[in-house]
Amino acid sequence: MGTMIRQHVVVHGMVQGVGFRYSARQQATRLGITGFARNQQDGTVELEIEGGSAAVERMLDWLRSGPRGAVVESVDTSELRPTGDDDFRITF
Repeated sequence: MGTMIRQHVVVHGMVQGVGFRYSARQQATRLGITGFARNQQDGTVELEIEGGSAAVERMLDWLRSGPRGAVVESVDTSELRPTGDDDFRITF
């Protein structure tokens, strides 16, 4: 599984109103990623993703394109300390 890592992610572009958070949760579940996704008032989607380093990299790759209907312009990331979340949730 590799070292557990956690990333703070902000996805910019047309990423609200296209099912981005729900699709991200499905992808995270497939990859064994925990954390959360939420819409921000500025139109971005903010996530924290935690898992094995390879799984987090695959999740970041997915976030760079998102689901059908999304137009991802950029993805900002920063490292965080893992928290040991046990699921991936959508927060409001």
